[in-house]
Amino acid sequence: MEKDKIFIPPIKIQGIKTKLVSVIKKNVILDIGTTWVEPFMGSGVVGFNIAPNKAIFSDTNPYTIEFYNKIKSGNINSYKVRAFLENEGKKLEEKDDEYYYEVRERFNREHNVLDFLFLNRSCFNGMIRFNRSGEFNVPYGHKPKRFSKAYITKITNQIKYIENKLKECDWSFICQSFEETIENCNGKEFIYCDPPYIGRNVDYYDSWNEENELKLNKLLLKTDAKFMLSTWDYNQYRKNEYIDKIWHNCHKINIEHFYHLGAKEKNRNAMVEALITNYDTSKTENQLVFINQQIRLNAFA
Repeated sequence: MEKDKIFIPPIKIQGIKTKLVSVIKKNVILDIGTTWVEPFMGSGVVGFNIAPNKAIFSDTNPYTIEFYNKIKSGNINSYKVRAFLENEGKKLEEKDDEYYYEVRERFNREHNVLDFLFLNRSCFNGMIRFNRSGEFNVPYGHKPKRFSKAYITKITNQIKYIENKLKECDWSFICQSFEETIENCNGKEFIYCDPPYIGRNVDYYDSWNEENELKLNKLLLKTDAKFMLSTWDYNQYRKNEYIDKIWHNCHKINIEHFYHLGAKEKNRNAMVEALITNYDTSKTENQLVFINQQIRLNAFA
C-alpha cells in the first residue's frame, strides 16, 4: 500500500473511521512486541491501516468475525469473491429489489458470510443493523447495477490486501464481548476502542448505554495497557456529558469531523470528535501538527 494511502476494508460500517485514521495513527504508541487489541472491531479500518505485527480483533458481530476468519483459513479469497459477486450482481440487475430481499431472507436463514458481504454492499447507505431476533433488516439501496466490474474489482482488491497481511502478520479474529477482550489483556497491549457513540443514534450489532460506557471506563482504567478511545465530544446542538463525567482524568485530542449519516443534507452536521487516551499524546511522534487542530473531514467521500 502506498504511503499515506488509506486502506478501505471490504466490510463497510456506519461511523467508519476512514477519515480519522491518519490522526489516530500519529497518536498511537506501538512499541516492538506490543499487541494491538480492538475490542470493537467494527470495520477494522484503524487496525488494518496501523498494520501491527500482532493483533487481536474482536467484536460481538459473529458475521464480521467469521468473514475474516474464512479469509484467514483460505475458505474465502479474492477469486471466490469475484465469482460470487459477478453471479449475484447479474441477478440483482435482473430482478432488482426482489433479489435483494431474496438474499436477505437467505442470509437470515443460512448466515452465509458472502451473502453478508453482498447485503453490506447493496443495502441502504451501507448500514449494518439487526432486529431483536438477530435478523439483518436493512432495506435495499435501490442500485440494481451496483456490482459493476470496477466495483467488484475494488472489493476483491480489498480482500487481497487482507490476504497478504495475514501472510505477514499474526492477526486473530475473535467473537466475544469487550469485557472479556479487555480483561484478557496483561499490560503488553495497546487497546484501541471504538464503541458505539453513547447518546447518539447508532447502528450496531448490540445496543450501547450508560451502563456499558461506565463499565468500559472502569475496565480501561484498571488495565496496565495504553489505550485510546474514539468518541464524540460536541456539535452545535449539544455536548457529550460523559467526557467530563467519567473520562475527565484522561488526555483528549479534538478533531472536527463531518458526520455524513443523515438521509437529508440538513441533518449532516460537523461534529467535534475526541480521542481519549491514558497517556500524554504531546509526546508522540509528529504530534504537533495535529494536537488542538480541528480538521474538517467529509466522511464517505
